[in-house]
Amino acid sequence: MLPLACTARRAGNPGHSLRFVFGRCLLGGWLLAAWLAATAAWAGDSSLMTPRDVARLRTVVAAEISPDGRAIAYTLAVPRDPFTGNDGPSHIELHVCDVSGKSRPFVTGAVTVTQIAWTPDGKSIAYLARRGDDKHTSLYVIPVDGGESRKVFDHDASVHHVRFRPDGKEIAFLSTPPRTEEEKKWREKGFNQEIYEEDWRPTRVYLIDAAGKKKPRALELPGSAFDLAWSPDGRQLAVALAPTPLVDDSYMFKRLHIVDAASGRVVERIANPGKLGRFAFSPDGTHLAMISAADLNDPAEGRLMVVSVPGDGKPRDLMPNYEAHVEAFAWTESGELMYVAAEGVETVVGRVALEGSSHLRVKAGVAIFQSLSLAKNGAMALVGHTARHPGEVFYVGPEGEPKRLTDNNPWLKEKEFGEQTVVQWKAQDGLTLEGILIKPVHYQKGRRYPLILTVHGGPESHIPNGWLTRYAYPGQVGAARGFAIFYPNYRGSTGRGVAFSKLGQADAAGKEFSDLIDAVDHLVEVGIVDRDRVGITGGSYGGYASAWGATYYSDRFAASVMFVGISDNVSKVGTTDIPEEMYLVHHRKRLWDDWEYFLERSPIRHVKKGHTPTLILHGKEDPRVHPSQSMELYRHLKTLGQAPVRLVFYPGEGHGNRRAASRFDYNVRMLRWMETFLQSPQGRKAKIPDFRIDYERQ
Repeated sequence: MLPLACTARRAGNPGHSLRFVFGRCLLGGWLLAAWLAATAAWAGDSSLMTPRDVARLRTVVAAEISPDGRAIAYTLAVPRDPFTGNDGPSHIELHVCDVSGKSRPFVTGAVTVTQIAWTPDGKSIAYLARRGDDKHTSLYVIPVDGGESRKVFDHDASVHHVRFRPDGKEIAFLSTPPRTEEEKKWREKGFNQEIYEEDWRPTRVYLIDAAGKKKPRALELPGSAFDLAWSPDGRQLAVALAPTPLVDDSYMFKRLHIVDAASGRVVERIANPGKLGRFAFSPDGTHLAMISAADLNDPAEGRLMVVSVPGDGKPRDLMPNYEAHVEAFAWTESGELMYVAAEGVETVVGRVALEGSSHLRVKAGVAIFQSLSLAKNGAMALVGHTARHPGEVFYVGPEGEPKRLTDNNPWLKEKEFGEQTVVQWKAQDGLTLEGILIKPVHYQKGRRYPLILTVHGGPESHIPNGWLTRYAYPGQVGAARGFAIFYPNYRGSTGRGVAFSKLGQADAAGKEFSDLIDAVDHLVEVGIVDRDRVGITGGSYGGYASAWGATYYSDRFAASVMFVGISDNVSKVGTTDIPEEMYLVHHRKRLWDDWEYFLERSPIRHVKKGHTPTLILHGKEDPRVHPSQSMELYRHLKTLGQAPVRLVFYPGEGHGNRRAASRFDYNVRMLRWMETFLQSPQGRKAKIPDFRIDYERQ
């Protein structure tokens, strides 16, 4: 019989104990047979999603429409096959399609193409790559009508954020100067010590003629550059500068500067109020639009703002009461702004005038869009995904509806998927929340299923109603194996405006994680989920939630899989590379201001409550959440010995896995852990699975 996970009642949910003891008795007679039958079914059914399927998914990364609106260049992530010994991150290929959907490969194979753009004349596609004998990432162009790629110029370090001047005569780019020959000499002798957070070199803005015949000219600007944009007349550059190239500064302290391109002099400083996303000049050069945070404490850039150039340097929010997060935008030829915004679990394409008076939602509900590229005639290219496929290229004519152009995973049409729906529930304090539920394949109404609660990171992020099957998200693979999968957008998530995204601040693991319990209770009450067979997983802040579920809420979770997660907030704020972000948009207090808060909101503080089988996984080179966070939780749980625990490190990986082999390993281990402790008759009392994995049988 399945052991009872918890017989205690929760406030607002009377009667749980009696109801689920009874349900448990019903399970006892057939659970073993059902579990074995389900395991055999997914193992031999080619119509069901498997980890191998996840490992071969191709995804469109970016799409750029030509100036005349007749062609779309896009990059495609093509995973490597670790079973052939070809491990590593995905290759990124360059393809081009016309508006009818006919696609041609341009740059493919063992290469990674990034930052694609059309040249100003619309005849060629520019891209960054490291090809042949290149020592660094370089700029290439390839004619759209055919021909070979041509390197534009050589530089003594890798280049990025390349921008053509509108007249096509000059190129601006970013690069970090290499070490001096003297420094290289001593490093070769073994003097390779690291001076933490001091031994950095600023990223510079360089200008070079488009033919690449002259030596690049560096602009001496204050701080380190992260992005740039040309004014329409080519006389000025907007440059995002931060005090240093450190990650924390890039998150919190990037500020826009208007720079005279000829002299390199800063002529104006823009006071964007917090985190900064994309920015671009208006067609007439009189305004600069940007995606910015509302203030320094806003967790995410999501406000569409404009500032006059020249002017007072104070950006104005075009849609100040818009309870959504803008994710992309583009200027129209008439001086309006088209944008893509996350509204809850959906995305919309909208248009807003410069004065903000006409705010229209023009497209919605077709897909989850994540980028926007606009041609001069008003045609758009977007990257979108749905519950049935990952990112693909979509096209919108000047007056048309979104039309999908590419199909990079045609085999998905042969797969059986669990139904995906939007679910709303009420938190204990009455707040309405929503998330995405994937029901098990062949779901039967009235039957209760084991649940994998999958918690997103951030928390300044959200789960949209799109493609939700990845190496770290169980998605349709979990549904194929008989699980219900739920992705909650708890308070503090994006997509619902600034106020909602701040609701979890200074209350780590408080109401934000109580929202998760309320979500589970709702799914139990509507008859979908077996309360005794609930697991929790997630990465980063989702890993924090998973650790909290394994300790503080251990009575509610029969399994936990924690990925690059937080276990000790006291040591976390002293070992992360984003201490200022943790202060300004998370805790809103320093460690020495409230030691008890940081300790009390740490899973290790509640480790003696831990009776949940816990699998902990972490990239060994993670700078965001130090691997010691996983070591601490593992050691304490291991010492107590109250439940199975395992720690897996991935050498060479950081805050998330990039290599094909480590992604596949993670996916298999996560699923196997959940199957062992949520589906086997012994439940959380089951024997820990062997740490070895037969990869060929997955």
